[in-house]
Amino acid sequence: MTVTYTARVANARFGGFSKLLLLWRGSIYKLLWRELLCFLGLYMALSAAYRFVLTEEQKRYFEKLVLYCDQYASLIPVSFVLGFYVTLVVHRWWNQYLSMPLTDALMCVVVGTVHGRDERGRLYRRTLMRYAGLSGVLILRSVSTAVFKRFPTIDHVVEAGFMTREERKKFENLNSSYNKYWVPCVWFCNLAAQARREGRIRDNGALKLLLEELNVFRSKCGMLFHYDWISVPLVYTQVVTIAVYSYFLACLIGRQFLDPAQGYKDHDLDLYVPIFTLLQFFFYAGWLKVAEQLINPFGEDDDDFETNFLIDRCFQVSMLAVDEMYDDLAMLEKDLYWDAAEARAPYTAATAFLMQQPSFQGSTFDITLAKEDMQFQRQDGLDAPPNEAHGDFLQRLLPGGAGMATSGLLGRRVSLLRRKNSYVSEESMAANCACAGAPDGVVPECGCEDPLLDLGQPEPESEPPTGPESPASVPASRPPAEPFTVVPMPGTRGPAPPWLPSPIGEEEESLA
Repeated sequence: MTVTYTARVANARFGGFSKLLLLWRGSIYKLLWRELLCFLGLYMALSAAYRFVLTEEQKRYFEKLVLYCDQYASLIPVSFVLGFYVTLVVHRWWNQYLSMPLTDALMCVVVGTVHGRDERGRLYRRTLMRYAGLSGVLILRSVSTAVFKRFPTIDHVVEAGFMTREERKKFENLNSSYNKYWVPCVWFCNLAAQARREGRIRDNGALKLLLEELNVFRSKCGMLFHYDWISVPLVYTQVVTIAVYSYFLACLIGRQFLDPAQGYKDHDLDLYVPIFTLLQFFFYAGWLKVAEQLINPFGEDDDDFETNFLIDRCFQVSMLAVDEMYDDLAMLEKDLYWDAAEARAPYTAATAFLMQQPSFQGSTFDITLAKEDMQFQRQDGLDAPPNEAHGDFLQRLLPGGAGMATSGLLGRRVSLLRRKNSYVSEESMAANCACAGAPDGVVPECGCEDPLLDLGQPEPESEPPTGPESPASVPASRPPAEPFTVVPMPGTRGPAPPWLPSPIGEEEESLA
């Protein structure tokens, strides 16, 4: 029976593990007391022989032997070898538990995919789960001592109800010299395929889900078989065991108390019981005992896996789920918080203080900044008017740079983009145009009324300003004119750059 003590250490407090030190079942005292008594008895026998049996000449020789053993015993890397070994064994031990073939996930898939409230539908579901339980029993018989003692033969498995006599004949007539724990999984697949043909499983997706969950279950059975077959390499276990026992064999001699009158270094005190050597033996030998207990958790030690309990639990729960609980639903009702805008379960008086604690918002939620540090800083070029900044950016992207002539095609593109992205209306642009005062019926020649300018007529050059312009001389709806350098355009035009907006490309195609 597994030793469970988690409730005793639910809260960390002063001396929280002190109550656990007095437990006997599953404790290190129960595992180690024989080895500890053996080591202490041998140590006391050597100490008594040194003090009362040996002659003076023999004592001198024994003292040299003690100094030699004490000096070279520290060369044995007990901590390194033993620590790495125990880490490996504990990791392997937990992975073996994760590989236990539990039927919970499989039974949920069976009850949701194999339909039918009649007797045949019930027979399908119960038989499928019985096959899964049978596969688990067969593999646990192969690896667990406790399960093998419970089911020593296949006849016991038949009498326990996991297998019928007809199934036993098929199982034994199958000619295979290997472990046949996988045979019930094949029966499961065949029965699921038959249920699909009869319409008990309504579509192939449900059948696929059922078989995938069975493969997960079967893979766990296979992992248990492989863990039992492939052990930690024997040479590693031998190295660790030899290192521990040879170290304490050297300590039996090297940790003896010598006569202080001889003046040996670090032997100024004469005691009969080596307290710290016993503690060291307790820790190192106890560590080795932990590895011995965990390397095979399918035995009958105090902390080994309760495989028989898991078999009983999985078999009962799976049959309840696929039989009595099939299509068994409670009446649908509105929950207690149906009309609540913010649902919150109540607290008892012992936990009412939790209601006053604020919810966690994030690790940076409580950071405070100075007021001046929270001001946004404008980037370069953002102080200029939007259309001007946009035009400068486009001119930097154009192949000719900032000195591209406005009489050319690219200069007209910049002008069109400025006009398109400016904040003025068409009326204000018409009012500022030089030919806005033309009489009715006369078509102006400057092209101000049409955003698509004639590429064959160059625009007049804009003269650079000779001095700072006053606000009155610059229209409020148009930014100040920028100086441009006239650059002759090549005779042939290539395709529009891919980064230009689509309206410019459309204009170019229409004017070509």
